Amino acid sequence: DGTGTLIKNGSSFTGFVLLGFSDRPQLELVLFVVLLIFYLFTLLGNTTIIALSHLDPHLQTPMYFFLSNLSFLDLCYTTSTVPQLLVHLRGADKSISFGGCIVQLLVALGLGSTECILLGVMAFDRYAAICRPLHYTVVMHPRLCALMASASWVIGFANSSLQTVLTFLVPLCGRNKIDHFFCEVPPLLKLACVDTTANESELFFVSVIILLVPVALIIFSYGRIVRAVLRIKSSAGQRKAFGTCGSHITVPSNNYSQDHGKFVSLFYTIVTPMVNPVIYTLRNKDVTGAMKKVLCRDCDSR
Repeated sequence: DGTGTLIKNGSSFTGFVLLGFSDRPQLELVLFVVLLIFYLFTLLGNTTIIALSHLDPHLQTPMYFFLSNLSFLDLCYTTSTVPQLLVHLRGADKSISFGGCIVQLLVALGLGSTECILLGVMAFDRYAAICRPLHYTVVMHPRLCALMASASWVIGFANSSLQTVLTFLVPLCGRNKIDHFFCEVPPLLKLACVDTTANESELFFVSVIILLVPVALIIFSYGRIVRAVLRIKSSAGQRKAFGTCGSHITVPSNNYSQDHGKFVSLFYTIVTPMVNPVIYTLRNKDVTGAMKKVLCRDCDSR
């Protein structure tokens, strides 16, 4: 039927069908072209941020260390779903193996959880830079930065592992057609042939816990930052202070939207990772300056 084949082995099965946008065939070609362009810009923008953070000594600071982590995270998050979606948009086979679905859910959830925590860590970094400038280099020691970044990844993937196990413990009774373009918790739970209220409650509780700390840290950090900035008498000083952290406020969270509709998920999967480096690059003179230096160095070497 053009939507992939389910391979059955007794009562078990080895694959799912990702329906994606097959109910809107007239949109598939347009989506393919748009997503391909967005994906290429995402690769270019985030790779540029990572490269600049390592090449320019002036950008080897805690802020850009966390920013390069965020860019790497966005690269991985987009790559975990978009290449497969591009293949499905241009082909008749929409299938994904059972193991592939587990891995995709684990990775996408892990990266989304990690980003939530990392944004909280980045908010704390801006708080230390603006509210504790004299102690900043002591507080944000390279080893502490590495520890906080590592903790973000470990906690994010621990949460993802738990949610993935809870999701795939639900009996599906042979149902295999996922009304989504990648393996995500809500559409997977809709395949269940039993009441999933308990599972949804467990998943909601875990999600709230994993979000509570970074959200509290962001609110605390930016609350203190606003107070500190308002005390600055110079308008130029206020603009500079807001400029160092404004991009962190404008970056939306990748994974935890109330509406898990396909187009909303598509926005968070492809648009946000592409926009992140644009926000930082356009708003930060250090990044644009580093880019000019690298480009001029290349021109001179020729």
